[in-house]
Amino acid sequence: MRLKILSIILLATLVSPLFGLGCGQSQAEKEAAAPVTLKVWSVFEDQEAFTSLMNAYRGVHSNVSFDFRVLRYDEYEKELLRAFATGEGPDLFSIHNTWIGEYEDLITPLPKSLTIPYTEITGTLKKEKVTVLREEKSLTEQELKNNFVGVVYNDVLRDYQPDPKKEAEKRIFALPLFVDTLALYSNTDLLNAANIAEPPTTWQAFQDQVKTLTKINTNGDISQSAAAIGTGENVERASDILAVLMLQNGSTMEKGGHAIFSEKVTGDRYPASEALRFYTDFANPVKEVYTWTADMNDSYDAFTNGKTAFFFGYAYHQPLLKVDAPKLDFRISALPQIEVGKAVNLANYWVWTVAKASANSKWAWDFIQFASEKEQVAEYLSTSKKPTALRGLINEQAEDPEVNIFVSQLLTAESWYHGKDAGVVEEAFTDLIDSALSGDVLENLVKSAQNKVNQTY
Repeated sequence: MRLKILSIILLATLVSPLFGLGCGQSQAEKEAAAPVTLKVWSVFEDQEAFTSLMNAYRGVHSNVSFDFRVLRYDEYEKELLRAFATGEGPDLFSIHNTWIGEYEDLITPLPKSLTIPYTEITGTLKKEKVTVLREEKSLTEQELKNNFVGVVYNDVLRDYQPDPKKEAEKRIFALPLFVDTLALYSNTDLLNAANIAEPPTTWQAFQDQVKTLTKINTNGDISQSAAAIGTGENVERASDILAVLMLQNGSTMEKGGHAIFSEKVTGDRYPASEALRFYTDFANPVKEVYTWTADMNDSYDAFTNGKTAFFFGYAYHQPLLKVDAPKLDFRISALPQIEVGKAVNLANYWVWTVAKASANSKWAWDFIQFASEKEQVAEYLSTSKKPTALRGLINEQAEDPEVNIFVSQLLTAESWYHGKDAGVVEEAFTDLIDSALSGDVLENLVKSAQNKVNQTY
């Protein structure tokens, strides 16, 4: 009998470790071993550059994998909203900086801290791997202000009030990997032919060069345009050009959650109306600077085909031009400024954020913070040839001839719209331009455009 009991005890001793295998795992080890797949959606993203960020993160957290999808721009928002409505949306996704208000209710802002498992090597003589849960403070408001260019701070830091009984607090809703700025592209051959040595740095010089470059035939038609500016529909990013002219001329675009750009300023001036008149003069046949019409091809196509000397574009246009017009000799220079007054430039960029419905929000936000850090994003920027969003990389990128112009404008770049439908704003500004060309009273037109914009707040 004793022999039988001893046999049972021995068997239990041998078997119990097998059944108990893994039961001694710590919570950190369990989390580090649990597979996590992050669904990532984007548009206009450089896949090679972004893949390097995902691989670097997997080097730290091998349990995380990525389901990365790049969608077409014309389908992106529709697919996003459909996916969220059916519970199939991404964990993290990119949106334009002017879309944050539109998607605010679908976003979970950056938590104040994140608890993530890390595997560390400990010991001096005997090295061993130890997995620990590490709670780390997230990027703070002050760090956001110190590390990123000013426009980012103004765009991504927003009021958050999940409990209506409590006061709203400022939270970070998204983070960018880059910030682009509007610049001036010029056709070197056309400028040389007109004996123009340098692109204009001021709007007065721009007007003077337009007069020199524009050629009008005996029928009164433009045979050689100087600049793609003055109309709405056929000028790429016309709303951006008009907006930055308003900003440079002293317009306060937005205040207290409302658009106020139609208001007059000291001296009984209407700066937005003045900017609109300046812009549309380039498409007005009775003006000396007449150089563009609504009947011409799209501004980008006109520039690639040598039909116009100046084109307003962003850093993302540069690789497109090299593909679409490989023989075009072009130069990029800073956006012209008003001679008297502070420099103002326009920012245009995409930000990464996390879906409120995500079951992996802490991992998603940890990846976004990781990817946007100086040590990680530098390689991404080098590969994608995009201007940095970080102050700490400006001097380094100032040495890169492919992005230095755009980078030189970062500290004076602004972005004004914080409502819930950027598409309406773009449409309102395009309509404003076309209406101004019809001869209506500019102040009334600007006020009407402002009313349309305010319906989106």
